[in-house]
Amino acid sequence: MIAINRPYQVGERFWRILTYILLVIGALTTVAPFIWSVLASFKTRAQFVAWPPVWIPWPPHYENYIKVCTYLPFGRFMLNSLFLSITVPTLQLAFAAPAAYAFARLRFPGRDLLFLAFLGTMMIPGHVTLIPNFILVKYLGWLDTWWALIIPPIFTGTNVFGLFLLRQYFLTIPRELEESARIDGCSWFQTFLRVILPNAKPAIATFFIIAFKNEWNSFIWPLIVMNSYEKMPIQVGLAYLASKDLIEWEVVLAGATLALIPIIIVFMFAQRYFIESMARAGLGGR
Repeated sequence: MIAINRPYQVGERFWRILTYILLVIGALTTVAPFIWSVLASFKTRAQFVAWPPVWIPWPPHYENYIKVCTYLPFGRFMLNSLFLSITVPTLQLAFAAPAAYAFARLRFPGRDLLFLAFLGTMMIPGHVTLIPNFILVKYLGWLDTWWALIIPPIFTGTNVFGLFLLRQYFLTIPRELEESARIDGCSWFQTFLRVILPNAKPAIATFFIIAFKNEWNSFIWPLIVMNSYEKMPIQVGLAYLASKDLIEWEVVLAGATLALIPIIIVFMFAQRYFIESMARAGLGGR
């Protein structure tokens, strides 16, 4: 019996080890650019252009971070991005969550067809609608205002993905909870607020993380609709560092490293909900 099972055990161990090796290689490939950027942000100009390259700068050159705050109103840019990255996902959630509940629980004519139509909009690249959105914002008189940075992003593919994610998660919530609330006299809206949303915290957190990340990294749209220096988000502000005649890449990387900190903090606090939501959302049926 041992002789029969041994080849199978050896083969299973081989594929497991190979899987781990590939996962480690993939992880290192993903993390390596980030590590290089952080290390490069502590280099002097001479160390940055040196050949052979200086992998670990010693002593660290902290002046690059001081230069970022000197060349740009960095704190203002960070606050602008933080304001947008909280406001836009919150409004997206306010639209997506009720719609997702309607698609998951309510029955009305054309529900599935309308849901597929919403999903179909995710296949339209954002650059295709860039010019129409710009013309619309221009005629509304929203150019160079906060409205241009808040209203159009609410109805982007991120919101449609959030609708899909929340709908799939709502389908995993037992109907018995809703039926109990209905027996106690709750309306559909009260059931949604008091039963569905409290039980969907992982999906809500996941959607907020994704929307926060997308809004924080937004570049093209703010670049074309904003002219005021004091309203620019951090990504557009960092682009000014790379548009000078003599680009100090070590300073640009220092700014990019600082710009990554909020996203890392948000993900660290919400990663448990993120993993749970992705695991459960895939269980939802029609």
